[in-house]
Amino acid sequence: MLGAALLMGLVSLPAKADVPSRTVPGALNYVEGQASIGAESLSSQSVGSVILQPNQVLNTTPDGKAEVLLTPGVYLRLGGDSAVKMVSPSLTNTQVEVERGEAQVEVDQILKQNDLQVLEDGTTTQLQKKGVYDFNADQRVVRVLDGQAEMQDGDIRVKIKGSHEVVLNDPALKSRGFDKSSFEASNELYRWSSLRSEYLAEASVDQARTYIVNGWYGPGWFGAGWYWSPWFDCYTFIPAGGILYSPFGWGFYPPLWVYRTPGFYYGHFHHAFGPAWVAGPHYGPWGHGGAGFRGGPPVARWGGFGGREFHGEFHGGGGGGFHGGGGGRGGAR
Repeated sequence: MLGAALLMGLVSLPAKADVPSRTVPGALNYVEGQASIGAESLSSQSVGSVILQPNQVLNTTPDGKAEVLLTPGVYLRLGGDSAVKMVSPSLTNTQVEVERGEAQVEVDQILKQNDLQVLEDGTTTQLQKKGVYDFNADQRVVRVLDGQAEMQDGDIRVKIKGSHEVVLNDPALKSRGFDKSSFEASNELYRWSSLRSEYLAEASVDQARTYIVNGWYGPGWFGAGWYWSPWFDCYTFIPAGGILYSPFGWGFYPPLWVYRTPGFYYGHFHHAFGPAWVAGPHYGPWGHGGAGFRGGPPVARWGGFGGREFHGEFHGGGGGGFHGGGGGRGGAR
């Protein structure tokens, strides 16, 4: 009975009054530290209500980071002391320009109708496959960690495969290999992007199950796309068909898959590499450091009464975590 009462309370959690359930390319999805659009300073309250419009520039200070939605399943993340301009927010012609610093794009899903392009230093890079792409305007380098892209500079076209980069200072403008493992281990924006991807997968599962009523799709469901998650204060992507894995390995699940898998009521299957779940009458994700994500045996735990238990790096922890800090939202441990 306690578990049912908790579930009812969570499902009825009110959302921000000014946040629509659907959104468009350019929506601000997360901000950390200091960021701005023109003279407008951004904060956590800007998430979901601020849209980066054509020709507007999103800036971060050295301690700032920001996440912007592009097409459904595609996230643009901006590192510290960086700037990116929205050129075209169309679903079929999406263009952004990295003017300063570093930006990364996580592509979880790309359709044949999408045309995703990132401009840097006079070049245009079209993102063609699911993957992770790094653009560093200060170093004048375009890197494809996973996926495939094609760069165009005038009449020159360069195909860039995973673990390859193009140095824009090089007159030859050729694709060459780089040490991907070293980059992933040392690049702060990449590590932050990986954690954001994990966090958004949690939000996706949480929100997906709310659209099923007695085994059928209920109000608010309109197919694959961005959905507002009131518990996580962000938009997350929910697929309509099969399971979708991000290039970081985290799973995004359609509502019926979540509903028909009992483990989702008492824990979550998430990572593509060795999933496990945490048993017990709690409702909500378990942090990165516990069982339930990267293998490990099932562990029985009890959730906090009257809310959720947020562990580790997601909500709270040393750096305050995502949204809330200190202990996140809801029940305490």
